[in-house]
Amino acid sequence: MRTRLRSALSGLLLALSATALVTAPGAQAATGAVTVTAAPAAAGPADVAQAFKNGPVYVDPRASGQLSRADADALAKKIEDADKPLFVAVLPNAPAFSPDTVLRNIRTETGVTGLYAVRLGDGFNAGADRAVMSGPAVRNLVTAVKTPPGADAATQLNNFADQALPQLRGSAPASWGVSGDGGSMNTGALITFGALLVAGGTGAYAVVRRNRTRKAEEERAALGKLRVVVDEDITAYGEELDRLDFRPSEKGADDAMRADYERALDSYETAKSRMGAALHPSDVRGVTRALEDGRFSLAVLEARRTGAPVPERRAPCFFDPRHGPSVSDATWTPPGGIPREVPVCRADATRLEDGLDPAARTVETETGRRPYWEAGPAYGPWAGGYFGGGLLPGLLAGTLLGTMLSTPAYAAEYGGGDFGTGDFGGGDHSGADFNPSDFGGGGDFGGGGGFDGGGF
Repeated sequence: MRTRLRSALSGLLLALSATALVTAPGAQAATGAVTVTAAPAAAGPADVAQAFKNGPVYVDPRASGQLSRADADALAKKIEDADKPLFVAVLPNAPAFSPDTVLRNIRTETGVTGLYAVRLGDGFNAGADRAVMSGPAVRNLVTAVKTPPGADAATQLNNFADQALPQLRGSAPASWGVSGDGGSMNTGALITFGALLVAGGTGAYAVVRRNRTRKAEEERAALGKLRVVVDEDITAYGEELDRLDFRPSEKGADDAMRADYERALDSYETAKSRMGAALHPSDVRGVTRALEDGRFSLAVLEARRTGAPVPERRAPCFFDPRHGPSVSDATWTPPGGIPREVPVCRADATRLEDGLDPAARTVETETGRRPYWEAGPAYGPWAGGYFGGGLLPGLLAGTLLGTMLSTPAYAAEYGGGDFGTGDFGGGDHSGADFNPSDFGGGGDFGGGGGFDGGGF
């Protein structure tokens, strides 16, 4: 609550300072204007990269008919306000911008870890460093904004930004939004600001104080919904431990197995402890993250006991994380939605291949039990702990929960778009060092394979 109070007061201070700057004679803007840059007609990737040093949106003069200046300004402001490394370029079909290399070339020239989106003619594609967004998440977002086809640039790019920003990790470049005069404020502006602050501060604090009780009640209600679901998950995990019937002293047990079992037990205790101490909906992410860790430890232990290969670290089954780690990705289309790749367990993969519905995890809603992705935003932290690394919103694109996750109201009520930092792939997926020859599949700058984020 203290954080929210500080945020609200900070918002007031910003609003008052803006008013002061407008009313005070000779006052200068304290922050730089949103930057939407256009380059000469012969622009290429290097020109786009140069423009990205000043702002998040670049519109080539030859493609100015695609996105108006007003729409470009609004999109740039949205990105700058979110303080995320999202770069958007609107480009013409021209020899300098080859569909096969344009994203790679722009990312290389810019040299900044981030998410890059390009509207090339009527086509669209995007790519990201793993440090800020996983490859599957990028693929799903690209598919979502390209379906149905034919959307104008403003609609498509805003749709992409609205879905990408809540899940995008990292911060915007420091060079964005820097004013040329250092943001100086003259004496008259300072006096006006002080007067407004004295006049409005007391009233603003009273408004915030009245809202605190309502916010607390809403958080308690959301946490109550989550507690029911998480308690079911913890119970199911405990039953898995019992069914495993592993004894550290049993014949054939080695140190690796005992370490796996110890990690599985620790995850169980951690989940119970964190749930018992949870005070806010966002605290639940740590609980389900611990359960996901534990189930992977159990899968590794089971493989060692049976002599099977140790499984790679993958996201849990999308349809029900209690099914354990996924074994593959499958194409799934929610009712009325668009196709997307989701991680699935072996049983659900078989069901989908046979044309059957997957065994979905359901939760209570006002209209009865529904799959969790058709429930309200309160279940975002629960799902976020299971699906880290920015994966979740891409999986949920176009569903009720996915739509809610992408709104500012969700961040205010349920702890923001932080869906964890886990990366379920094997090996080093830090994405900190960009290698243009090591280009990721599915719009991911950090892995091997060809770029297949959907194409232009």
